[in-house]
Amino acid sequence: MSSGINVIIYHVQDLARSKALFSTFLGAEPSTDSPYYVGFELDGQQIGLVPDGQQGGTNGPVCFRDVPDIAAAHQALVAAGAESHEEPHDVGGGLLVGSVKDTDGNVIGLRQQP
Repeated sequence: MSSGINVIIYHVQDLARSKALFSTFLGAEPSTDSPYYVGFELDGQQIGLVPDGQQGGTNGPVCFRDVPDIAAAHQALVAAGAESHEEPHDVGGGLLVGSVKDTDGNVIGLRQQP
């Protein structure tokens, strides 16, 4: 498990247009292409597009870090002063994601691999 930022997610309104734009920007076709997620792999970095049109107050990209225990990491960040933004939950295949907002409203993403 890498200790760096593993995934950067962009919340988009038009998945088809964003997929075309990011394919041009990254010079690559998506490695994952579904109606609910389009992902690109670029030198070990995953860049994802989620078609939720910035629901839930997320404006701008969200960086996700892999953690061994998402519930504990989420709770520790809330105890340190963050506000829960998205409770940890399974997004498919056992992959857990969640997020918090820092004191300035920036979203911090957490991810736990199955």
